[in-house]
Amino acid sequence: MEITSAGSLPEGLSKEEFFEGYSIPRNNELMRIYKDLEMVEQLGSRIPRILETYGKECCQFSENFLRMIFPAKEKVTPQVTPQVTPQVEKLLEVIKGEHSRQELQNKLSLSDREYFRKEFLQPAIEEGLIGLTIPEKPKSSKQKYKLTEKGENFLRALKSEG
Repeated sequence: MEITSAGSLPEGLSKEEFFEGYSIPRNNELMRIYKDLEMVEQLGSRIPRILETYGKECCQFSENFLRMIFPAKEKVTPQVTPQVTPQVEKLLEVIKGEHSRQELQNKLSLSDREYFRKEFLQPAIEEGLIGLTIPEKPKSSKQKYKLTEKGENFLRALKSEG
């Protein structure tokens, strides 16, 4: 990210003073309003904090501009581990091999079929964490459920976290 501000440092303010957090406002009335509205803590207070992370080399001074360049620290990558509800997490933890819906409900001590389907089974299937043994017949009485590779990876990541 790059921020360019028109104008050089205010007259009477050295680069070293700037780096130490000193400030000479160009518009005292505007600064008073910002302070009254609590939109600023202390004039210039952010500069030392910025320098802690990016160093003085992020600042470029010229006769007419001050430019601050903030390089990206690390490449942003997509989230590997999906966010799941506690219900889905519990379901994943009890699946070992292939199980019918009723077997899974029993393992979780749940009697309400609709609640189990909406809160546990559907979200896990939609997230790709659980697969069907007969995908072409999702409502088959012989249908069983098993962890997918993604589900196994999720469980491994969960165990390594905590």
